[in-house]
Amino acid sequence: MQSSTELPLGYHVEFLAVSVPLPTATRDLVELGYVHFTVLLDAKRRLAAATAVNIDGAALVDLGRGDDWHLDSRVSPDEQAGPDLYRGNDLDRGHLVRRRDPVWGETALASRANADTFAYTNAAPQAADFNQSKELWLGLEDYLLDYAATTDQRLTVLTGPVLDTADPVYRGVGIPQAFWKVAAWIVERADGPELASTAYLLDQSPQLDEIDLPGARQRLSTVGAPPALGPFRTFQVPVRDIARMTGLGLGPLVAADRLERTQGIRPPSTGWIALATVDDIRL
Repeated sequence: MQSSTELPLGYHVEFLAVSVPLPTATRDLVELGYVHFTVLLDAKRRLAAATAVNIDGAALVDLGRGDDWHLDSRVSPDEQAGPDLYRGNDLDRGHLVRRRDPVWGETALASRANADTFAYTNAAPQAADFNQSKELWLGLEDYLLDYAATTDQRLTVLTGPVLDTADPVYRGVGIPQAFWKVAAWIVERADGPELASTAYLLDQSPQLDEIDLPGARQRLSTVGAPPALGPFRTFQVPVRDIARMTGLGLGPLVAADRLERTQGIRPPSTGWIALATVDDIRL
C-alpha cells in the first residue's frame, strides 16, 4: 500500500473523454484510493462493494506478479476480510481490480500500483475451481482493451461482488455468490466522443455448495438475491441489471450500454447472453 502523499492516488473520473463517476450508494462506503484505482469498501460486510480502475493500454508495464497480500492500515482490521478468511480452505483471494490493469506509467508508479492490488480490501473470496470459466472472466478485460485500442487505448473497468443478505456467512464474512464487471470506453463519432459500456455477471453459488466451508451458515434468500445462473457461468447483462442487483448508482454507464442499444433489452434479467468465449460478446 502506498504511503507517500505525492503519489497520484485513486480512480480519475475524467480519465476518458467523457466523465465516468464512481458508483454511488445509499449506504456508507469507505473510499480508498490506490495508484490508478479506487476501492469502495463496505466496512460492515468487510468487502469491497465496488472497485474502479483506469487502464491505459498504451502505457502498460510488464512486471512480475509478487504475492504480498496485506491489510490496509487506513481502516481497522475488523473492517476488512484478511488472511484468516482464506486460511485452510478452498477459497481464493480473488483480485477485484485485476493485478495488471493499473500497472502502467513510469516504472516506479507501476510497481506501486502492482503492490496496491494485493491489499485485502481489493480481494474477495472466490471458490478455487473456476476452470475455463475463470479464464473467460479474466479474459474479458483483455478482449475489451484490444477493442478500445482502436480508439484512444483507454478503458475504465468497475468490478465488485454482489453483496446480498442471502450470502452464506463463513468466519464472520458473507461469501458473495456472484461477481459483476462493467467496462467503459470511448467511441469516436463525427459529433464528438461517445461513451460506451458493457456489463457482465459471473455466478459462483453452485460451487460454494461443493467446497468445504466448516461452520458456514446460510442466510434466508431475499427478493434481491442473484438468480441461479449455473456453475461459473458468465453472462453479458444490461448495465441497469447490475445497478438493480447491487443497489449502486452507475450514472451514465446505464444509458451508454451497448447491449441495450443493439438489442433493445429493457426488462431486468431478460435477454442475458451466456458467454462461452469472448466471440459471444455484443459490442
